[in-house]
Amino acid sequence: MSRPQFDPATYAAQLEAKKQRLIELLAPFAAPAPEVFDSPREHYRLRAEFRLWREGEDRHYAMFEAGDKHAPILLDDFPIASARINELMPRLKAAWQASKALGFKLFQVEFLTTLAGDALITLCYHRPLDAAWQAEAEKLAAELGVSLVGRSRGKRIVVGKDYVEEELEVAGRRFRYRQPEGAFTQPNGEVCQKMLGWAFEALGERDDDLLELYCGNGNFTLPLATRVRKVLATEISKSSVNAALANLEGNGIDNVTLVRLSAEELTQALNEVRPFRRLADVDLKGYAFGSVFVDPPRAGMDPDTCELTRRFQRILYISCNPETLAANIAQLDDTHKVTRCALFDQFPYTHHMEAGVLLERR
Repeated sequence: MSRPQFDPATYAAQLEAKKQRLIELLAPFAAPAPEVFDSPREHYRLRAEFRLWREGEDRHYAMFEAGDKHAPILLDDFPIASARINELMPRLKAAWQASKALGFKLFQVEFLTTLAGDALITLCYHRPLDAAWQAEAEKLAAELGVSLVGRSRGKRIVVGKDYVEEELEVAGRRFRYRQPEGAFTQPNGEVCQKMLGWAFEALGERDDDLLELYCGNGNFTLPLATRVRKVLATEISKSSVNAALANLEGNGIDNVTLVRLSAEELTQALNEVRPFRRLADVDLKGYAFGSVFVDPPRAGMDPDTCELTRRFQRILYISCNPETLAANIAQLDDTHKVTRCALFDQFPYTHHMEAGVLLERR
């Protein structure tokens, strides 16, 4: 992760440039003007990863420009990261400098925090971890008020929890999320909350069922499940599936069936190309799907999955890559039109952006 060019004075201009880029990409589809959801100007990123760089006897937090591993940018703080990360950075550095058990062959540090105030730190080593390390790690975790995970080749030691707990509010209801160490989570909590609110409103109150592809840890599943009769959700990552199941149970949501399948596999199942054991207890024909929600990876939906979504009256699509979003819309344009779109500035001071569209059958 290279360091963004952090300058709050340029924020309005860069956000306007992103808006115009999205408008241009969606212009061929007569999309309405995007609703724009901005980001906090600083302390918006809830996770951060740093390599450590040695100078003399000291190790420093370091980042690198893409493709250059030999010219480090040494850091004492990181203004785009959450206030909690910035508060923890110097205290953690002091700890590894003062303790050989903590500092010896430590090469990478990862922070994961939440808007709710939880924090987890992962320490990565080029050596085996022993009882001396664990004793020091337990002491440090108590001093910092965090959970710690130590990682070395073939070894993982957890002090406290291997996840953080988040709370996000959507339409007046607070949802609790378990976010595991090493699993994907939305990096910008404030903008994530705005995304959930937009998707909740765009879907509307429905009297039919929802299919969700790429559900992750249930980030969107929880609020959207309150808008429909029932949900069939899919996710391929085992850790994300386990987190999603815990999140559904923790929030008392009981109208979601979650299966560990890829979007491509579910497409094959719905097309009756082949059966899947993981769907043996799922009555696919018992669903009355009116909407599909997708939040695919940067590559977008593959052509077959995109073709599958054509069956639905409404396609609610969150994208981290507007170029592949536009390509998918082009495939669907003869049957569906864009009735709403939005820009979510998850990554200020970079060219990256998240977009959302609602497509409805013509």
